[in-house]
Amino acid sequence: MTQQRRIIRAGALAGTAAIGALVLASCSTSAGGGAGDGQSFSLAFPVSNEAKTPYEILAEQYMEENPDVEITIDKLPGESYNTTIRTQLQGGNASDIFLSAPGNGQSFSIVPLAEAGLLEPLGETATSLIPDGSEHQFVVDGAVYGQPLNIAPAGVVVNQTAAEAAGITEYPADWQGVLDACETAAQAGGSYFVVAGSIPPNAGMMAQAIAATRVYAEDPDWNTQRAEGEVTFADSEGWQQTLQAIVDMNDAGCFQPGVEGAGFDAITNGLVQGTSSAMFGPSGVARDLGEAAGGEATFVAQTFPPADAADGAFGYASSTYSYSIPASSKNKDAAKAFLEWMAEPAQAETVAEESGTLPITGYAEMDFTGTAFEPLADMLAAGDFVPLPNSDWSNPAVYDALGAGVQGLLTGQKTVEQVLTEMDTAWGE
Repeated sequence: MTQQRRIIRAGALAGTAAIGALVLASCSTSAGGGAGDGQSFSLAFPVSNEAKTPYEILAEQYMEENPDVEITIDKLPGESYNTTIRTQLQGGNASDIFLSAPGNGQSFSIVPLAEAGLLEPLGETATSLIPDGSEHQFVVDGAVYGQPLNIAPAGVVVNQTAAEAAGITEYPADWQGVLDACETAAQAGGSYFVVAGSIPPNAGMMAQAIAATRVYAEDPDWNTQRAEGEVTFADSEGWQQTLQAIVDMNDAGCFQPGVEGAGFDAITNGLVQGTSSAMFGPSGVARDLGEAAGGEATFVAQTFPPADAADGAFGYASSTYSYSIPASSKNKDAAKAFLEWMAEPAQAETVAEESGTLPITGYAEMDFTGTAFEPLADMLAAGDFVPLPNSDWSNPAVYDALGAGVQGLLTGQKTVEQVLTEMDTAWGE
């Protein structure tokens, strides 16, 4: 099987889970770590539907290859995964391996969990997989606490079939092109973008996608400067432009009716039925949406257009998920043996195939022609990307403030200045 075919098969079932895993709410029970028998262990990850994720597929494969090992699979609702995992870790009853997130930005992110003493240090294999420049997202006080699983672009996913049916023959090259596409889609009876406006993480993802060219293309180290107190959100012209763009798109009818109260079902229904053309989120969703559309539509990954076409494309690509072991695990040796197996190229490729992402290593040499990633080929080859911003923010409250703030922009209850000031306040919490 060629590398190109592997990418074409890349699934987005986990991409949908990736969106759901960002949502905060509720709680769930866990299989826990068990008494510890030296070989078996438990594994937790988020799910958003009944379809198998790559995490479950690989766990089953590992058991087939190791008949003496039993993995207790703990599927947690994506909508509550953040808070559930944090609660379980604090209670000492989390699964022996769980899906974690690099950096700082979420409740299940590696850095705050490691700083709280809730994670087990890993070894050289995990260290060797960390993408260049991302060490700070996995390493705390010289020890690595997460094993990266993939490289995942994120930004905009486009239903090209729906866009063309609405009369939009080319993806917008600049800000004016975005507004023109919105007008064309509205005249055709739909909307260009569909947003789950009632879900703060999806609202926040929209803002991050726009910020790629307004903030990070000009200054890839903006987060570092914010951490050092050299800049703020409120005083950043790029962040002001980012949130003002959301206000302007809302006024221009770029979003579906009732966007402020919409959930994830609005995204799925809008894109599959073709009443909307684009969404904000991880690129892995492309294949899942294509399958949901019965193969009748073509979905591709894009970056949000720059203000001026001459500025060029800039976006996000990073290891969005990793495996970590709780400090409270009673089956650490068995868990670490599984992580060693997961690091092998064949397993890395399976994660990429089944999640609609790229392998943690070797993606730079891949041919993206004819795949959902083709529009991102030049960006990936040139390295014109940074990790998702919120993974480097000081704490999850900053992203919470952004998501809730964008909701306020959509309802007209908040101003751009208020949202950015609230993000600065959250940074210091």
